[in-house]
Amino acid sequence: MRFALKTRTQWFVLSAVFTLASGIGQIAAAPGPRALVQKEKSALSAASAEVLTPDKGKFRILLDGQPVGSEEFEISRSGDTWTARGSTSAHAPGGANIKATGQLNLSSDGSPIRYEWSAEALKKATGVVEFDSGTAKCSANLGAASPMMKDFKFSTPHIAVLDNNLYHQYAVLAQIYDWKSGGKQTFPVVIPQDLTPGSISVESIGPQQVESATYETLRVSSTDLEILLYLDASHHLVRLEVPSSKVIIQRE
Repeated sequence: MRFALKTRTQWFVLSAVFTLASGIGQIAAAPGPRALVQKEKSALSAASAEVLTPDKGKFRILLDGQPVGSEEFEISRSGDTWTARGSTSAHAPGGANIKATGQLNLSSDGSPIRYEWSAEALKKATGVVEFDSGTAKCSANLGAASPMMKDFKFSTPHIAVLDNNLYHQYAVLAQIYDWKSGGKQTFPVVIPQDLTPGSISVESIGPQQVESATYETLRVSSTDLEILLYLDASHHLVRLEVPSSKVIIQRE
């Protein structure tokens, strides 16, 4: 769960508990996203024309039961497109204050169109990803004379954006999961802050009880990372857990 590109982001002094998506990129990038996607059906191949629903709220970030930050987010529609935006402020234990923002534009079937992000710890970085027919064209400004550029090609335009420290993007993932088909579904992934592609599987494990409430639950998995998403009846994200890191993201 460390940064996949240490030499390019070494000034980002972040605790591993805040970089959930990095664990996805490290394992899945090596064999190539195209090969991984071909092993299982594309998660969105049978998606309906409209898969997103509006949502807005605030998440508390808890580490071992202690609050360390929060994220405000909104998923909204404008005409034929959707926007998912979020802003996180947190403090890495023993490290720097962390700020991250992201704005993702999506088509009505959940496929991404454009993503803009900024992240700040000891220094500030910004970036943009343009999506075109299954290609993610990534640009990141890390303070050098010219931005870093990378293109990642996938066999489908239905790509999940799961960036570091922006947990509302898992709320989007829960909505674009094909609930009618169920089962294990594979999503190609882009982690823009790391300039890294990857792949995850998402599987419904049915209703699960947490404290005094029962939620529909998705298990998000890569080779060495498991995340549990707890959802209300509208499939809106209520709680996210990373058992191995004692991290909980809880809706207020």
